[in-house]
Parts: sequence; C-alpha cells; structure tokens
Amino acid sequence: MALQPPALSLQIATTVHHRIHTATVRMDSVGWVVSGTKHLVTPGGGHRYPSGRVFVLPRGAQWEIVNDPAPQGRYVARLLCFAPGLVEQFHRQFGQFAAVPPVQGCAGLAADAAFEDSYMRAVAALESEASSQALREHRALEVLLMLAEAGIVFAPPGELGWAERVRRLIGPSPQADWTLERIAGAFATSASTLQRRLAQEGETVSQCLRDVRLETGLLLLQSSALQVSEIAARCGYESHSRFSAAFRERFGFPPSQLRP
Repeated sequence: MALQPPALSLQIATTVHHRIHTATVRMDSVGWVVSGTKHLVTPGGGHRYPSGRVFVLPRGAQWEIVNDPAPQGRYVARLLCFAPGLVEQFHRQFGQFAAVPPVQGCAGLAADAAFEDSYMRAVAALESEASSQALREHRALEVLLMLAEAGIVFAPPGELGWAERVRRLIGPSPQADWTLERIAGAFATSASTLQRRLAQEGETVSQCLRDVRLETGLLLLQSSALQVSEIAARCGYESHSRFSAAFRERFGFPPSQLRP
C-alpha cells in the first residue's frame, strides 16, 4: 500500500476575479499569497490578505472566499494542506505548545524570509518524487513548528466522522462509479448501517459524493489549464452542462468564468 503524503502542496493561479460561496476547509491549511489579494468574508466582516501575507485555515472552517488578481493582475497563492496524521504527530512531538489555543476561523502573519525559506523547502520536498517520506514529514513539520512559535497551532485531530471517512475514500477517484453498496463494502459494513451512521451526522452518501466532485472541480479549475469538459469528466460528470449547473449552484459562479 502506498504511503499517504503528510501534506499536499498546491498552487492556485487565476487572472479572473471570483467569489466562492461557502467554501469548506477540509484539511488544516497554510496559504501564502504570492500576488493579488485574498479576502475571507463572513456576514460579520472579513479578512484581507495581500501579497506577502500568510493565511491559516483550520479544518472545518467555512468562508466565502474572494480571489482578486488586483493589484498585480494575477492571483497566485501557494497552499500547504496538512494530513490529520501529521498534525497529530506535531502535537506528540512538540508538547510544549499544548497550552496554545488552537486557531479558530482563520489567522494570518507576514511571510518573512525565514518563513518563506521553510515554506519553500516543504514545497520542494512534497513535490519531488525523489524525496523520502521522512524528509517530507520533516519539512512539513518545520512549517507547523514555525507557525507554533508565532502563536498559531491547529487543534489536535479527533476521531474522523463517517462523512469525512467517506469523503476521504472517494477523494482519490471522484470519477469512479461510487454507489452506496460499494462504499459500504469498503468499510466492511452494510448499506443500511452506513446510511444510519451518516444520517446521525446530517449527511448522505450523495451529499458526500457531490461535495468531493465539485470541490475537486474547483481545485482543478484554479490549479490547471484543463478545459471545463475534461474537468467535468475527471470529477465523474457525464456532461459538461450537468457539471456546470451543479458547480454554479454550489459555488455561485459558472466554471467557465475561470476560463476567460
């Protein structure tokens, strides 16, 4: 079985101003705005992160997100998303930060030279096929340590709920023919038991599948040059139009907006 990566390295880039309705953060994440401006918006106010600023988003947070290419003309942000196992490892290894209150909602700080150096070492290790798992973990932990020394820590991960387990199962292959029975079988449980466990969390298999497919589509639109039709297929949609309609309903704008 392949080792699970301790973190994911992503780059979001666009020349189009867009506003994402109610985005849910699935993994503890640290982003560095390279150019343009990110806005996190709630009914009670917002937070602005121009180029050179770092934004920190804990898992489970929900925001309306505005990615604005101004003033440089292109929005670019590097993003590190940390697996729960790595966050748990951080808390085991660095118990001196147990008294630091975990970040709620969001946090930010300036990307000084030391942070940029650590961040880019982590990016290089995570994106290189030649890097060992140990080196990837070490580099990602270094970023978490630098954040902790600045007073920013993520909460220790608790036991995963069933909806999150289902999303993690679907995530690597959103285009697959996922049925209730197939998913239940993967967890060695019955379809009725899985439905009951998800219902206790206010979720269904179809909701989890839709979340994964549309969130994967959003990521591909922001981080690749793929055509909308190819993204729709990779996310398990049989038609461009069905994907576009579902995407617009979920995020508030059509996928074609990010393909000027």
